Amino acid sequence: MGAPVKIVVSGSLAYDRIMDFPGHFSEHILPEKIHVLNVCFQVDGMKEKFGGTAGNIAYALTLMGEKPVISATIGHDYHRYFEWFSKNGIATEHIRIIEDEFTAGAYITTDRADNQITGFNPGAMKYSSSLNFDTLNPKETITIVSPGNLQDMANYPHACKERGIDYIFDPGQSLPMWDAKELVRAIEGCRILIANDYELDLVMHKTGLDKKALLRLAGTLITTLGEHGSQISMPDGEISIPAVKARKVEDPTGCGDSYRGGLISGLVRGKDIEQCARMGSVCASFAIESYGTQEYSFTLEEFNERLDGCG
Repeated sequence: MGAPVKIVVSGSLAYDRIMDFPGHFSEHILPEKIHVLNVCFQVDGMKEKFGGTAGNIAYALTLMGEKPVISATIGHDYHRYFEWFSKNGIATEHIRIIEDEFTAGAYITTDRADNQITGFNPGAMKYSSSLNFDTLNPKETITIVSPGNLQDMANYPHACKERGIDYIFDPGQSLPMWDAKELVRAIEGCRILIANDYELDLVMHKTGLDKKALLRLAGTLITTLGEHGSQISMPDGEISIPAVKARKVEDPTGCGDSYRGGLISGLVRGKDIEQCARMGSVCASFAIESYGTQEYSFTLEEFNERLDGCG
């Protein structure tokens, strides 16, 4: 690809509201009364974190020195998120504001035994981000279609193929909502299909296709394996990429999105796929060191030092 390359990140924007319950849920739920459940858990305050796949990936790309374009929807409570984007130099002009909805939000309560109860309101994510692909130069654009509005996830791969735009397909947590035919249609023609090992098993189960068959649809398959790194599968073989050791393990949430940011940054710089995956692993190693999906940071010097150490 020639430079400069426009990176379009399609996905979700969300607020994660995280709460800690100082006791155990089990002490307040009577099994014989589960059919008439009515409980209240008083929590020790609440922390609000910025999240959503599009926000997380764009944040990682920005740390890498890129200028991503976010295609997503956000609700009338967008001001705090936009202030955060402004602080980090992330453009917001392609984010569609849905004035009648709240921004998608996860309400996560964790007890002392690390049991979790989560409520999720899709809010503005129920609406398409309405990206105008005709404004994009196919030769200078790469798109990642990550979990968000399902209509966008189904339609944007088709729009990319029609115009000859490279795209990465990242179905992730949206997989239970897909039917097999639409999922195959979205995978077919993508430059990279990326998923973790559980998600890949779900893709194969849902479509009835094994890895060899998936590689006849997608150019490359990347499987992320958490602490075991990642695996690149191509028609001519596989490459294992080790995980990069973090200084401390604080929170793995969002590491997959940071991996994608590092990976895409390598792609637009013309690196080979193995080097791109290593860049993804380095970016993820920084993310795991902080609590929250957009709390970590690094300089390019720090990044390159860690990259050099894993070569």
